[in-house]
Amino acid sequence: MAEENASTEEQQAARFVIQKIYTKDVSFESPNSPDIFREEWKPKLDLQLGNEYRRIDEDNHEIILSVTVTAKVGDKTAFLVEVKQAGIFSLTGYSDEEMGPLIGSYCPNTLFPFVREVVSDVVTKGGFPQLVLSPVNFDAMYMHQKEQAIAQAQAQAAASADTTH
Repeated sequence: MAEENASTEEQQAARFVIQKIYTKDVSFESPNSPDIFREEWKPKLDLQLGNEYRRIDEDNHEIILSVTVTAKVGDKTAFLVEVKQAGIFSLTGYSDEEMGPLIGSYCPNTLFPFVREVVSDVVTKGGFPQLVLSPVNFDAMYMHQKEQAIAQAQAQAAASADTTH
């Protein structure tokens, strides 16, 4: 009996396993080369981050971290790089409450060093100085997105309450 309880507890224990990390998509454009190489290199960088989630089966989830970096010198685009870094994560034994931060913060945090490397390599191979992305606080991003979703839901609920009266 004690052995049965122990095995049941082990089965219910939370497990986080990285099954696979891979680059799903890469795009690089340098629309103003070679002329841009003659400009003084003082770029303005714009960084856009996003993540996507897809449930593969009961335990396995694909998380995709999307990064878009645009570098401009004056009004000319020096380069545009887009990378989708993905991972398959096995997440078992977590409650719905625990899954949100795992999918929205922990998994993207795990993928970020890989996407940073891909961006740096592609930019360098494009003939530009190395670009190392600064660390990102995915916990804060997740909390901000969660707060926005709550505020949006409350606004929609208030709007629908106004229209029914």
